[in-house]
Amino acid sequence: MTAPSDCDKILLVQAELDGELDAAEAAALATHKTSCPVCREAAADIARARAVIDRSLYRTMPDALRTRILAEIEAAQEAEAPPPQPVASAAPRRWRRWTLPPFSLGLGSFGLGAACAAALALLVLSSPEPSITGQPSLTEQVVAGHIRAMQPGHLEDVASSDRHTVKPWFDGRLDFAPPVKDFAVTGFPLRGGRLDYLAGRPVAALVYQRDKHIIDLFVWPARGNSSPPPDTAQRQGYNVVHWTQDGMVFWAVSDVEIGQLRDFAETWRGSP
Repeated sequence: MTAPSDCDKILLVQAELDGELDAAEAAALATHKTSCPVCREAAADIARARAVIDRSLYRTMPDALRTRILAEIEAAQEAEAPPPQPVASAAPRRWRRWTLPPFSLGLGSFGLGAACAAALALLVLSSPEPSITGQPSLTEQVVAGHIRAMQPGHLEDVASSDRHTVKPWFDGRLDFAPPVKDFAVTGFPLRGGRLDYLAGRPVAALVYQRDKHIIDLFVWPARGNSSPPPDTAQRQGYNVVHWTQDGMVFWAVSDVEIGQLRDFAETWRGSP
């Protein structure tokens, strides 16, 4: 089997799973992995490692055990502390402000070193970080992609109000042909398009405008051909409408009010 060191992009696999790559880097890595078994195997290994970590094994620490641990730490510290110096005030015991987190652990009597180590381990294990297996929801990814694109110079890879310019620009850059429409006559003019990366794959992002507001429409192939009514959501002050149509998934996101974003979705759904 090829050694991981044989591919200089192996570290990007972990960065991708941690959400540290921008859209262009993620798209380039996705293309690279199609021909690199080393990176594909690394991605699969990391995914398996995350899957086996089960945070449901955590249990709340009984109050009696919490009290006993605190008492043993205090007793051990008092036994090992040097005699107080009459010329210097005693330093405050900062450890008294610790709060033992919820975690199940069976402990007998132990000395200061073991008690402190156990308390530190409990604090680390119950740190309020997101679950290592947790991933941002698709709605959160869509909003994050829109916010990222609003940074100067990131909005469009191809800037044009002509759909006959924007649509062929995606040829050879994606493994599907996204539909491109212009709704200037109804107040949603096309501005251009770009590549983005969502749901673990490169996608098309079509950029529209409503007055002074930008609407991003993310498009990629659907797994089925069902066409349920548009669904709505809101994250971080941005409105989101998504639907499936003609074998494609559509996610529209903008800071326009939700009624206007629904109008945009209905305009798209009703146009040929």
